[in-house]
Amino acid sequence: MSKLISIEEAVNMIHDGDVCGVGGFIGMGHPQQISIGVEDKFLETGHPKDLTLVFSAGIGDGTDKLGLNHLGHEGLIKRVVAGHWNLIPAIQKLILDNKAEGYNLPLGTISLLFREIAGGRPGVITKIGLKTFVDPRLEGAKMNELTREAEDLVELMEIDGQEWLRYKSFPINVALLRGTYADEDGNISMEKEAALLDNLAIATAAKNSGGKVIVQVEKVVQNGSINARDVVIPGMLVDAVVIGKPENHWQTYLDPYRPEFSGEVRIPTNAIEPMPLNARKVICRRCAMELNPEGIINLGIGMPEGIANVANEEGLPSLKLTVEAGGVGGVPNSGVGFGSVTNPEAILDEPSMFDFYDGGGLDQAFLGLAECDSKGNINVSRFGPRIAGCGGFINITQTAPVVLFCGTFTAKGLKQKIGDGKLEIVQEGAVKKFKNEVEQITFASEFAAETGQKVMYVTERAVFELRDGVFTLTEIAPGIDLQKDVLDQMEFKPAIAEDLKLMDERLFKDEVMGLKK
Repeated sequence: MSKLISIEEAVNMIHDGDVCGVGGFIGMGHPQQISIGVEDKFLETGHPKDLTLVFSAGIGDGTDKLGLNHLGHEGLIKRVVAGHWNLIPAIQKLILDNKAEGYNLPLGTISLLFREIAGGRPGVITKIGLKTFVDPRLEGAKMNELTREAEDLVELMEIDGQEWLRYKSFPINVALLRGTYADEDGNISMEKEAALLDNLAIATAAKNSGGKVIVQVEKVVQNGSINARDVVIPGMLVDAVVIGKPENHWQTYLDPYRPEFSGEVRIPTNAIEPMPLNARKVICRRCAMELNPEGIINLGIGMPEGIANVANEEGLPSLKLTVEAGGVGGVPNSGVGFGSVTNPEAILDEPSMFDFYDGGGLDQAFLGLAECDSKGNINVSRFGPRIAGCGGFINITQTAPVVLFCGTFTAKGLKQKIGDGKLEIVQEGAVKKFKNEVEQITFASEFAAETGQKVMYVTERAVFELRDGVFTLTEIAPGIDLQKDVLDQMEFKPAIAEDLKLMDERLFKDEVMGLKK
């Protein structure tokens, strides 16, 4: 098989200055063996150098050992265009130290951009990102001083009297992808992967740019072994196949293989452990009270992941939960397993999922709350020396008609006593989340007001809503002092609803709430 080559031969196909489209999502689907090979060659020879990396999700586990952290070396990387950054500290450091150019584009828009590049079109034209830090009138998605001197990848346009953003196309020289099996002609299947991701779009973008497509697989099989319907990347797009070592080809960074993630089997959902009663569970319970049982829902990374656990504990099996990576139904997984789903009903490719999201297909979205200002703007993407990245947050929060942000009221050292239907603050967090101004606008309340979204902000001790564009306190927890525990812990004073209510005491009891009824 001429397409089966060694990792050394594959790495030699990557040249100085290449633009590399990289597959993977958080802790799954990344060609780990190839990343290690690129790192090894660079440390030995200084090549390849000055690469541009383009990927949707920050592929790593928060250490320097996995995923794209292998490529976090000065000189190896010239530019990074990415959606999610939180788990790639080695890449973050290059940006923070002004050693490489960095652009933070919406995750879903990057997935769609690969498809536009593949089709020879001028880019993604969308309203996603308007009035956020991605908007050229604010930061233009540029992440450091070096990038501010570089080209603009996002431009403001007017079409039929309306504002739009264009995310510009550019050639992809190399695609670095992963599948399960390859046959002798290079046809790639993904039956043991936890998601299809944007692999086909990246491969097509590279091939139609005149570039090369390199795919890491678990095993090479005989022609005819793979059913035509199971081929995700056809061999006509693939230039080279490498076999990954088992330790570099885990399904996720948590497990070598879980068949319930790929749809091979389904496991009883009672095998999923309920969350302990803590602040996170209170928040997720309060969010779960807003769930539309007939709706199509997205749960974001971090705090919102727990809503699926609460829904499962409460016996709400009919919820149509979705995740950015393409999973539909089932129970979304958390941590570095985020993006995978236990017992999925369907697994879409990532660009198709974002077609659905961007077009307004969601009924509800539940996202994290890191910083909030007096206008109701949210920042989840940048915190001084820490770059989280916007991920799919902007795509989702600008298109879902109902958006709930959820997080603890303060951070760093917060301790609470929860039980008997009430909440007591034992030790206040040192970091206030409700600020006069957020560091970066990832969600723009002005855009929400213009589009008529329903917006709520849920914490363990208080609930707020955006009412007629005004950030308004609507609920406080039993046992909480309004002045001491809420207003004094904010840098601004919110409007207070005339019908201010107590949060449901069931939230603060260590027993099933009975939401199924």
